[in-house]
Formats: sequence, structure tokens, C-alpha cells
Amino acid sequence: MALPSQRFADYRSAYLDLYDKVKTDTLKGKVSILDDVDFELELIHRDIINVQYILALLAQLYDADVPEQQKIQKLILDSVAGEVELRSKQELIQKFIDSTLPDLGSAAEIPDSFEDFWEQERLSAFDQLVKEEQLDADKLQKVIDRFVYTGEKPIPDPDIIELIDRPLKLAERGPTRKRVLDKVVGFVETYIRGIAA
Repeated sequence: MALPSQRFADYRSAYLDLYDKVKTDTLKGKVSILDDVDFELELIHRDIINVQYILALLAQLYDADVPEQQKIQKLILDSVAGEVELRSKQELIQKFIDSTLPDLGSAAEIPDSFEDFWEQERLSAFDQLVKEEQLDADKLQKVIDRFVYTGEKPIPDPDIIELIDRPLKLAERGPTRKRVLDKVVGFVETYIRGIAA
């Protein structure tokens, strides 16, 4: 018996939520029986969900009748939530739907508006990261560029420690390096990876 597509999307989303929880708990050093579970993300990969697909759905959403809009919006958010590469972008896509989509003149404006929106959000998040952690913006940009180009995470020492523009006490070095590294990786995963249309 085939599983209805909505139920499959719900299961897939719950599975990925559990995967994210285990991943973050493991990073925090918590011990869990779920560490022994081998997550096979490839088993739940069904369709290729990328930015082009999301843009096509956004165009459908824009052109849809009011009763159909809620269904298409749910499909967009479920598709994003069910795709490992795009999960971190769900909140921003929702923000685009709520804040920018209603102001557009036609569906043809969606790709350029989406790109402009994403660039503004990326720049804002970059500035916020620099301000929150007191980082050198030029050095941070170089670390991000190298990470994106090579695909290898920055090294906590020296890559991350050299970004910090304030003196650190010895006890602060380890936690600060880890926190900044996590934020840099999160920034790249949210605003850069998988977003090139």
C-alpha cells in the first residue's frame, strides 16, 4: 500500500527533526541512546528540491486563487522542511512569502526579488554576526569564502581565533572558538549553500 504524499512529508519532516536533535545534542556532549541509531538520510530523499523548484512553487503561489494559496504555501514549507540542504532556510522563505511576495507586480518578478531579498538578509546576518561576536569583517569574509570554495570547515585555531577582535581570557578561548565556528558554519549553511539558483 502506498503512503499518501502528505503523510510521507510529515514522517520525513519528523525524521529530520529527530536527526537534527541528535546531531545538536551530540555536539553539546549529551549522551543519548539515539547516538546508536544510524540515520539514513538517503532513504528519505525522494525528489530533488532546490531553489529553482521553490521559485516555481512561489510563482504558483503568487498566481493561485485564495483557497489554493494555503495549500501551495504548505507544500513549499513542507518541501523545504523535508530537504536536508534547505531546512535551515525555511524561516527565511516564510519571511519572503509574508513580506515581499504580496508587494510584487507579477510572478515574473519573483526570481530577482527573491535574490535581492536573500542578499539583504545575508548582509544583515553577516553584520549581526560581526557585531555580536566582535569579529574582523574582512577576515570573516575570507574565512567564509575559503569554506565555501573548499567545502572544509574553518579550523578553530588559527582560522576562528584570528577573527575575534577582542582580547579573550584563557577560559573563554575554547567556548568562544566553538560558538563562533558554529555560527560561521550555520551562516554558510543558511545563506550560501544550496541557494545558487
